[in-house]
Order: sequence, then structure tokens, then C-alpha cells
Amino acid sequence: MATLTIGSPEAMEAFGGRIGSALRAGDVVCLTGNLGAGKTTLTRGIGVALHVRGTVASPTFVVARTHPSESGVPLIHVDAYRLGGVDELDDLDLDWDRSITVVEWGEDMVGKLVDSWLHIVIDRSSQADENVRTVTVTGHGDRWGNLEWVTA
Repeated sequence: MATLTIGSPEAMEAFGGRIGSALRAGDVVCLTGNLGAGKTTLTRGIGVALHVRGTVASPTFVVARTHPSESGVPLIHVDAYRLGGVDELDDLDLDWDRSITVVEWGEDMVGKLVDSWLHIVIDRSSQADENVRTVTVTGHGDRWGNLEWVTA
């Protein structure tokens, strides 16, 4: 597990870029945090690092958006908030193996569908400055055993 403090939306997007540069096809990132915590901002940074086409925006109303990338590995951005459980996430028929998938609000679902994922919790509740976030990154599975690069 790695914990760090992010001081601005720009820094959150840059952190997403650092995460994105470590991702490859088949990787899954689960994002947890209250509304406005910075989940989509972090995902936007991942998209920049992956050179996706178009703007990464919240998929709240469409549930999932696929962003093609220059590398050929698409970024799938899912908002699982309105899903009724793991079966509904599975019914989206996502290409977990050939995409990089970011799931917001999926902490109770992702581990039931994949063996390895990054769980990133974004918390702003304990900060006096409304722009500051405490970010905790936990790796699940063999792929994410070493997270030293997160705080480097």
C-alpha cells in the first residue's frame, strides 16, 4: 500500500499520468471516493498518458465509455455507481484482457471479475484545503506487488 497527498486538480491529473504510464492491456484500476473527489480528473491523467483520442469525461449517464488510444489499447472508463452489482458490471461485456479499464465506484465488484487490480481511494474529508486529497493505492494480485513507484 502507498499513501500520498495530492494538492491540486492539476497534481491529481499528473498523478493519473504517472499511473497511466505504468498500465498495459489487461490492467484494471478501481477508483473510490466521494462525489467531486477527483476520480475523473485522475482518469483524465491516465488518458493523457495513454494518448487517448477525445476528452475523458465522467461516464455517469452512459455507464461506460471507450476511448481509443494511439497505442491500440483502449481505455474503458466505467461508472458503476448505478449498477446493481457485479452481475450488471459483468453484463457490460467489457474487454478486460485487451483494454485498460478504470472503474469508478466498483470496489465491491472488481475483485469478483479479475484477479489483479489497483485500488485507489481518494479522500478529501480530512483536509482543511478543499483542493488537497489523501490518496491511498493498494495493489491486488501478482501484477501489483511492488508499489514503490507510486510515491517515488
